[in-house]
Amino acid sequence: MTNSDPSDLALARDLADRADEIALEVYGREFEVHRKPDRTPVTEADLRIEAMIREELAARRPADAVLGEEGGRQGSGEGGRTWVVDPIDGTKNFAAGIQIWATLIALAVEDEPVLGIASAPALGERYEAARGRGAHLNGQPIHVSDTASIADALLCSTGVHSFVGTPWERPYLAIAAEVYRTRGFGDFWGHMLVARGSADAMVEVELRTWDWAALQVIVEEAGGTMTRIDGGSLTDGGSVLSTNGRLHQELTARFGA
Repeated sequence: MTNSDPSDLALARDLADRADEIALEVYGREFEVHRKPDRTPVTEADLRIEAMIREELAARRPADAVLGEEGGRQGSGEGGRTWVVDPIDGTKNFAAGIQIWATLIALAVEDEPVLGIASAPALGERYEAARGRGAHLNGQPIHVSDTASIADALLCSTGVHSFVGTPWERPYLAIAAEVYRTRGFGDFWGHMLVARGSADAMVEVELRTWDWAALQVIVEEAGGTMTRIDGGSLTDGGSVLSTNGRLHQELTARFGA
């Protein structure tokens, strides 16, 4: 597995610092919310942050490609290097004044994410990881839980509604009835709760690459496992299941039942 250069993580931290400043400035005042053609919301913060990151990367990593939620893919990426950006993950929360949102920045080499940052300034939380160097929250090491039983698990998801009408509706309801607790922590945060050992599993039916690339590195470097619900490799627009690792095989089997 490819490791990242330390300078890449330093650059990602700098980009996250600047993104935090923009996001908090917008979040602290009135702003307009617009609808994209797919009906998802976009704000001034989304557009300004992605534009800033693209501009900085063009100056500081001109050979690298960039894939972002708002501007798509630009560049060919020498050596297979692509920066993957979600300027505001949780835009609906951001627009509603709910603090659970973050800027997600990842670097992928040959389509394998090798570093990731999830910066959530309204929560006062920054998660980061690089391959082979562990995962951290605000500079402190984090690790997944050691929960080994479904009956003892805290399961997070985007909510029951997202499973209605999918092949996973019945399995999800059965698992939700069996676990110790369920909580609807959508977007990046549910996966980060798994990474830091506060939750045991997080499941979502559909995510784009920019939604999961940074999170995958953090969850896996914290000792967890992230795949599609069926256990396959993550794909753009596919499902995502993060667990503490110990529960992963059983959950993929149960969702496939």
